[in-house]
Amino acid sequence: MIKYLIYSSLFFFSFQLFSQKIERDTIIDDFIIAKNDSLMFPLDEVIVFARRKFDSKSERKYYYWYYKKVHNAYPFAKMASEKLTVLNSDLSNIKSKRKRRKHIKKIQKYLEGEFTDELKKLTKTEGRVLIKLIHRQTGITMYELIKEYRSSWKAFWYNSTAKFFKLSLKSKYQPETLPMDFLIEDILQRSFANGSLEKQESKLPIDYFDLLSEWKNIEIKKIIDDYFDKY
Repeated sequence: MIKYLIYSSLFFFSFQLFSQKIERDTIIDDFIIAKNDSLMFPLDEVIVFARRKFDSKSERKYYYWYYKKVHNAYPFAKMASEKLTVLNSDLSNIKSKRKRRKHIKKIQKYLEGEFTDELKKLTKTEGRVLIKLIHRQTGITMYELIKEYRSSWKAFWYNSTAKFFKLSLKSKYQPETLPMDFLIEDILQRSFANGSLEKQESKLPIDYFDLLSEWKNIEIKKIIDDYFDKY
């Protein structure tokens, strides 16, 4: 798999538009400047991914099974990051501890009312992916979020309950060392590129193309088989 960066130029007017003859074009940074003319056309950066190859039909099936799980979980992580940004902005202007707690509960009640039914539809695997993506999009684990904005006791209790379902709210997103997390990142980057998911920058320092070279021999079927053996 190779990284390609393509800067697509905008070419207009196939016949005479200006009386001057364009002798040579100059590209500076992200603009193309036509000599003797003052027009500047911005160039869009496009990342083109090589087609992912699969060793078998079952590997392809596994990949797109997990692809769907990531797609179902990502919007909730993206929303959590957006709401957390707004919440922190609001709280920065609230000095009273009582009013801060009241505001946090107000946000929580809103989120529960808006998204509880949808969250209940997530499968266990999607829930596990969501916990990872919460960390990716906010820079904070779900356990830390609950501890910070609710209480240490609630964080402990929720995490203890999650363990019954083989989930951990302390799970971190680590595509550098965990192959399953890299698989999530691979799906995200390809989905951002093809427009099937709206890109939101990670709060964690992630260089996908560096990771890609490290995981170039990744065996998708083995990774997901190991996942099923574990869970």
